[in-house]
Amino acid sequence: MPILLFLIDTSASMNQRTDLGTSYLDIAKGAVELFLKLRARDPASRGDRYMLVTYDEPPYCIKAGWKENHATFMNELKNLQASGLTTLGQALRSSFDLLNLNRLISGIDNYGQGRNPFFLEPSILITITDGNKLTSTASVQEELHLPLNSPLPGSELTKEPFRWDQRLFALVLRLPGVASTEPEQLGSVPSDESAITQMCEVTGGRSYCVRTQRMLNQCLESLVQKVQSGVVINFEKTGPDPLPVGEDTLMELCRPSNLFAAQPWHSCHKLIYVRPNSKTGVPVGHWPIPESFWPEQNLPSLPPRTSHPVVRFSCVDCEPMVIDKLPFDKYELEPSPLTQYILERKSPHTCWQVFVTSSSKYNELGYPFGYLKASTTLTCVNLFVMPYNYPVLLPLLDDLFKVHKLKPNLKWRQAFDSYLKTLPPYYLIVCIFCVCIYVYVNCN
Repeated sequence: MPILLFLIDTSASMNQRTDLGTSYLDIAKGAVELFLKLRARDPASRGDRYMLVTYDEPPYCIKAGWKENHATFMNELKNLQASGLTTLGQALRSSFDLLNLNRLISGIDNYGQGRNPFFLEPSILITITDGNKLTSTASVQEELHLPLNSPLPGSELTKEPFRWDQRLFALVLRLPGVASTEPEQLGSVPSDESAITQMCEVTGGRSYCVRTQRMLNQCLESLVQKVQSGVVINFEKTGPDPLPVGEDTLMELCRPSNLFAAQPWHSCHKLIYVRPNSKTGVPVGHWPIPESFWPEQNLPSLPPRTSHPVVRFSCVDCEPMVIDKLPFDKYELEPSPLTQYILERKSPHTCWQVFVTSSSKYNELGYPFGYLKASTTLTCVNLFVMPYNYPVLLPLLDDLFKVHKLKPNLKWRQAFDSYLKTLPPYYLIVCIFCVCIYVYVNCN
């Protein structure tokens, strides 16, 4: 069920008028109403939850939250007035706190137990502002600062105020007060240069510099397409670049050194789509993305995690591994320089393993928990999430049936015990459960 939170700038500067005589605040209200109409075209919108937050002081900034219905949302939107300061930092903090209100109780973040992409509350924050200077009762600010402290229990367990399933988009209104004689330029809408742009990009969203009504409509059409179920991940390359397909080691040594410089695909900050099950309407999954620490029993407290996990990929071509009836999870990556690079290699039968640094007790890089692979049709790239250290587990399970006929010898047992020692403790229950299902299915 997507959550759509609208953060409306209600500072006094939103009373400024365009060349048509309409105030910026009225344009913001109209933009929200048009977004709702565009979104209503999608049957999936029936499960949407809408929230409304303004730049007022908390808690009065929350006009429609978890308890208010859609009628209240529309009524509060209609009655908004522009007065006061441009307290964007506090307003954003209040918005994220509102979204995170129930997460600790629901256990959705699963702290210390690995990150489950299939446990999520996909949220889109859309702020509509004029991009003016940020102000407070004490000063005018050049940079955006969010209050560090949050009253929410458990907020100290995440370094940032947002979570990996929450993205921020900003419509920055730059409509002129006097009619322009210049012809309107068509094409994509550029990002804005105001303080909020960097915050948008950090969350996996973006800003739009809106100069005309046509551009505003174009942005709203784009934003409707952004309502996707998914989580944001930082993909980072580890180790050397791959050989171009068809080249050998000798040619590698002859390549110009500038080809080893940082490339856009080396580091990508993108969404993985988490599709709901077609029958239940709820995402289904089995395996977590590992934590970036080994959970010792004597830890006084859990170390805070970053909102977006850093998943490192090795460019060494490997054989994709799956065995029949052992579950795995598959997530499509949002298009990016990384997906483009992998698809251009046209190697749908090889994969690149993925790791989380410090997830293992014995290996700094950690052991592979899955891989990136182009689809056989070369239309997209998927992240396959497997059991932790799957290159060791899968051959063991295969041998258990094909070689040992469910009667493992001492050597197999020792190898399996060694594998279990590499496994973060939070994998044990789900791993044993899935192995038991695998054994049961193969015996019947």
